[in-house]
Amino acid sequence: MRERVIDVEKNAARFINQDDVHERMHDKNLWAARMKRDKIAETIPEWEELRNLASQIKEHVLTHLDYYLEMFEENAVKNGAIVHWARDAAEHNQIVLSILEDKRITEVIKSKSMLQEECGMTAFLERKGIIVTESDLGERIQQLDGQLPSHIVMPAIQKTTQDVAALFARTIGTDPNDTDPHSLTEAMRNNARPRFLRAGAGMTGANFAIAETGSFVVCTNEGNADIGASVPPLHIASIGIEKILPKTEDLSVFIRLLSRSALGTPATQYTSHFTGPRKGGELHIILTDNGRSKRLALNDFWRSLKCIRCGACMNTCPVYRRSGGLSYQAVYSGPIGIILDPTFDAHKYSELPFHSTLCGSCTEVCPVKIDISNQIYKWREIMAKRKLLPLNRRVLFKMAGGIFARPSLFRTAEVAAAKILPVIPDFIIYNKALNPWGRHRRMPVFSKDTFRDWYLKNRKEKNNE
Repeated sequence: MRERVIDVEKNAARFINQDDVHERMHDKNLWAARMKRDKIAETIPEWEELRNLASQIKEHVLTHLDYYLEMFEENAVKNGAIVHWARDAAEHNQIVLSILEDKRITEVIKSKSMLQEECGMTAFLERKGIIVTESDLGERIQQLDGQLPSHIVMPAIQKTTQDVAALFARTIGTDPNDTDPHSLTEAMRNNARPRFLRAGAGMTGANFAIAETGSFVVCTNEGNADIGASVPPLHIASIGIEKILPKTEDLSVFIRLLSRSALGTPATQYTSHFTGPRKGGELHIILTDNGRSKRLALNDFWRSLKCIRCGACMNTCPVYRRSGGLSYQAVYSGPIGIILDPTFDAHKYSELPFHSTLCGSCTEVCPVKIDISNQIYKWREIMAKRKLLPLNRRVLFKMAGGIFARPSLFRTAEVAAAKILPVIPDFIIYNKALNPWGRHRRMPVFSKDTFRDWYLKNRKEKNNE
């Protein structure tokens, strides 16, 4: 049975209309990150050269992916790691469960991993009786609230400190009136530390995996991944097959771009390299496909696999900033989510490509130069061809296409609209049901002459001179 189509417009309206605080705060904070990104990029003369180089490296890897994956596996095994291959989310989750059951582990601590979110791993393990605790502060907030991350880098960016205070009071017993960020962070630290000590396994994702060395890199600002990977004896790393880089020297390009693009900072506080298990421990690496090979075969969309999960496209997107990440009801939201999510389920996410202005700002800020806005437009074409649009929209688009395809019909409609619109009562034009855009916009005032009339008249006068 097909899942219901995500009503992103309704979800966005819920976020916008809840009060006069959340939308404004969300927009302000994300735009500040975008401005910091621009400011720090201006200090690096070779910024565009770095972007070009990063794009070329990723495209090279993606067009030689089998070669570099096999190289990574060979070197990781030499380092003492145990490498698994997962074709999809179900296989990934079963591998994790098998490792934990083999070690009789019933409690794990994990750091932020979009791949593990994508696989629905936490819910799967909890159904099997395993306790999973997010160690990233933002992810833990979302976990306690039963919500998906709303941003790739800042999972709880849509919440105010008052929201967090109320959530913590309800879930971990803090003072509901204590809205001090430092105090709230300290409360979560005290709640999480005993869990670190009890956990039998630590789980991480990976930002980059180096084929040359068989090692991988995790970038965080809290150090939570390091504790999770170092305290428990077992470390399990989930790595998407697109995260491969050829050489260690390539890493320097991406480290310079990642945090600057995400938050406008020179680098993450912790850039941790993992090469083999620690003494007396075990390291399991799960190389996961989950639709990536299928996406790699799509001529129009394979470049989306270049994404390094910086979130820059989200920070700049005028629609995402005002609608909130949860309105997408997907692990990946914002512009990058619009082009990734339909590859998992085109029907469920058929509305997402229309949740965009196509302004192109996402493409302009992408550190690896993914043509995001072009791909959004191409997804619109696909949704239309597959008839995944609502019936009323399909009818209207067909009518508009017929009018625009016939110049004489277009001119007739233009003249008719100029005469009819001024006399139509406002309660019809600005009706919420018939014209939702009218709630925030005024219809344009038609000029006396069309541009075509003006052009023909002036061209005739010029020819007569």
